[in-house]
Amino acid sequence: MTRIRRGYIARRRRTKIRLFASSFRGAHSRLTRTIIQQKRRALVSAHRDRDKQKRNFRRLWITRINAVIRENGVSNSYSKLINNLCKRQLFLNRKILAQIAILNKNCLYMISNDIIK
Repeated sequence: MTRIRRGYIARRRRTKIRLFASSFRGAHSRLTRTIIQQKRRALVSAHRDRDKQKRNFRRLWITRINAVIRENGVSNSYSKLINNLCKRQLFLNRKILAQIAILNKNCLYMISNDIIK
């Protein structure tokens, strides 16, 4: 019986997986089985940490706004400022408020004074 040469489909699939794991260290970039495990693990971590990153940035923005507000006594707390913003229907998101708080504190003071009046 003559020898049959295998097709290229499995090899092409493995090389595609190896390209994903080319930056991994040790066996994680050389052995097919461990490459598959590490790829799965990396994708799970990336998916989980995208949501975690959103939470962390929101916490950072809230902390920055709260620090600037309490620094000069504009308002007692962050929650009262946000409550007053919602009552006045000024829908500024926390990212923009944090940027204003850092780059232009006077503008934040003007906004908060207008809300209080």
